[in-house]
Amino acid sequence: MAPTILWFRRDLRLHDHPALTAAAARGSVIPVFIHDDSVASLGAAPRWRMGEGLRVFGEALEAAGSRLILRRGPAREVLEELVAETGAEAVYWSRLYDPQAIERDSRVKAALKERGLEARSFPGHLIFEPWEVETQQGGMYKVYSPYWRAVKDREVAEVLSAPDLTAPGTWPESERLDDWAMGKAMRRGASVVAEHSAPGEASARAKLAAFSAHRMEDYKARRDFPAEEATSEMSEYLTYGEISPRQLWHSALRGAAEGKAGAEHFRKEVVWREFAYHLMYHTPRLLDANWREDWDGFAWRDDRRLAEVRAWEQGRTGMAFVDAALREMYVTGRMHNRARMVVASYLTKHLMVHWRIGQAWFEECLTDWDPASNAMGWQWVAGSGPDAAPYFRVFNPETQLEKFDPDGTYRRRWIAEGQARPTKTALSYFEAVPESWGLSPDMAYPEPVVGLSEGRERALAAYESFKQEQG
Repeated sequence: MAPTILWFRRDLRLHDHPALTAAAARGSVIPVFIHDDSVASLGAAPRWRMGEGLRVFGEALEAAGSRLILRRGPAREVLEELVAETGAEAVYWSRLYDPQAIERDSRVKAALKERGLEARSFPGHLIFEPWEVETQQGGMYKVYSPYWRAVKDREVAEVLSAPDLTAPGTWPESERLDDWAMGKAMRRGASVVAEHSAPGEASARAKLAAFSAHRMEDYKARRDFPAEEATSEMSEYLTYGEISPRQLWHSALRGAAEGKAGAEHFRKEVVWREFAYHLMYHTPRLLDANWREDWDGFAWRDDRRLAEVRAWEQGRTGMAFVDAALREMYVTGRMHNRARMVVASYLTKHLMVHWRIGQAWFEECLTDWDPASNAMGWQWVAGSGPDAAPYFRVFNPETQLEKFDPDGTYRRRWIAEGQARPTKTALSYFEAVPESWGLSPDMAYPEPVVGLSEGRERALAAYESFKQEQG
């Protein structure tokens, strides 16, 4: 048969890939990645990490007797050009669920079908398609707990093996990944973050196996301690599709069958990501506006030029947990989940700064940036999102640090100022951040930009005023 073009996006893997499996069953496969506006608009860190993932995935395809064709331009135009060059009669891809991707993919599918081609999208980025999970009344879920109860006992298909790939008779030309300069915006930070990144499907599968064998047992009990190696570290791999969520689901089920105490909670975290996509699909405003629309009247400050925002961005707020977490992000590209909540709470509550400013900063700096999870996480902490808590939650960064970093290991790992012998990771922060910040480890650690009591009282007063205005 004529070849099938497999349009890769956030699914850079060979195992458990329904679209790839279907394409391989049809005949020869031409794997393609397109650098379109969705790639060009990525923040510095996720764009760099995407490039690293493409490099490793290209090598994996070569080892499997295939290759990755790279093209730049609008997706529809590039695919139509490739169809003309190769004689392909089908184009397959894995679904994405953000509104921009849905609009683009719908246009592409319509155009290809109009030309008489087979154009098909497949699941794979999620376990449960957003439209397949409904309340008894037939609508979307707005609270996590009932969503979890709705899916936790569902049958989930087994993981697919990597298919054998047949090469086409001739390969179309490919652009060079290096010419795309996907790490340019990272500047000197790229070499620092690279030391803490292991892109690719092989690394993802190895890390999941290690987590399942050694850390899943204590996952629920220890996952909130940021200095410990207690989490799965799967978020970055899920972002680029270097592992499928279905693989995590079945790993958790096996762990539960073996009696591992943390297995069920791990599966709940996998479903939390599914819930974020469920919300984004049904209420796209989650990405850029208050999910609870009545929160449009809350008195956040929406100005990134504020001195407090600058201090927050630089990891120099004078709050050790907040600063350590932000510095962890600049050095590794990631941030511990407990730390994310504290960092987000401090910005939106103690500093009274709009969650969109923090969301955009994470989008620029996180290698595991995910549109749905990032937006829901910020809104959950800010109070404008899906949160069943009957009160205005304000995390105290000092008591949080005392509880989850009692011996100060996390603080020392990331904050050099004041240490006679700073750790390598703490010093790496000064190598990763922009030189224009003018920071050095011999500077004094800053005083708090706002007192904890002062910030909390201001936030609670704003909330009370907001609720009164709401009636």
